[in-house]
Amino acid sequence: MAPLRLRYQTIEFGEIDVHLCSLRNTNEFYDPKGRAEELGICSASWPIFGVVWPSSLVLAQFMLGYDTTSKRVLEVGCGMALSSLLLNKLNSDITATDYHPEVQYFLEKNVQLNGDKSIAYERTDWANSKDNLGLFDLIIGSDLLYEDDHIELLANFIQRHSKTNCEVILVDPGRGRKNKLNKRLVEFGFSASQFKPHDPHNIGQNFKGHILKYVR
Repeated sequence: MAPLRLRYQTIEFGEIDVHLCSLRNTNEFYDPKGRAEELGICSASWPIFGVVWPSSLVLAQFMLGYDTTSKRVLEVGCGMALSSLLLNKLNSDITATDYHPEVQYFLEKNVQLNGDKSIAYERTDWANSKDNLGLFDLIIGSDLLYEDDHIELLANFIQRHSKTNCEVILVDPGRGRKNKLNKRLVEFGFSASQFKPHDPHNIGQNFKGHILKYVR
């Protein structure tokens, strides 16, 4: 990882500090063994996982006040896994997952930076029906709907990993695909709602999107 330029920062959530090592910017790229290329991740999209996006800040801020007691929680497409790191500090039962081959390295590094217990992680894609993740009470994620074909893949992934009674919380910055996802999850028996984030600390940088909530 030496050729990468990294950024170290501390993000404050009330009295809780999350220490984070991330890529310095979205111009970074390092794939000497071609691991990402083999997975279909090009040099332009390679760094997307490795920076903190406004949607991830909004999700983490929302999760700070969310009751996760006795819930098994999954962060989908976790990237820098900011919400997972925060929930880990709150002693939630959190599992993280992503497709990018370098996510686990940064997750483990950031867990160490924070001096916290390890976070369960599995690298998988949404089309994989044979992963080992299991079922969850709460599924969370941010800025996941980049492409039209992601809608069906994500909806099916959520369905496969949802308990009969399940909550889903997704943060969407306004990419124009949330209504299609709503329709698909309603077909799976979820009720859908959406609302603007309440962010008294302006962590989301005047975020223009919505928090999507699904309950079954």
